[in-house]
Amino acid sequence: MNILKNINPPINSEKFTTLLAHKNIKIVRIISSDNLDTIEYIQDEDEWVLIIEGRATIKMNNKLHNLIKGDTLFIPSQTNHTIENVENGTIWLAIHIF
Repeated sequence: MNILKNINPPINSEKFTTLLAHKNIKIVRIISSDNLDTIEYIQDEDEWVLIIEGRATIKMNNKLHNLIKGDTLFIPSQTNHTIENVENGTIWLAIHIF
């Protein structure tokens, strides 16, 4: 699979495609719309994200992280975080570590 093909952002929310799920790792491609509800996430697993295209702002531990193409962010398990802003068509690679 080419993670840069078939990139059509949804009208709202995000589109998730699992690229690999093996043992304690799940790798997901996420394509974001710029029309997202602000949701507070608290996950049971660690997550490492990479912005492949676009830009996004994540609020974690009351700090804003402005991410652009090529930037990464590690989100430890049980850490409150929200997507505050995202550019339409942003492509993320998210690695969940259980």
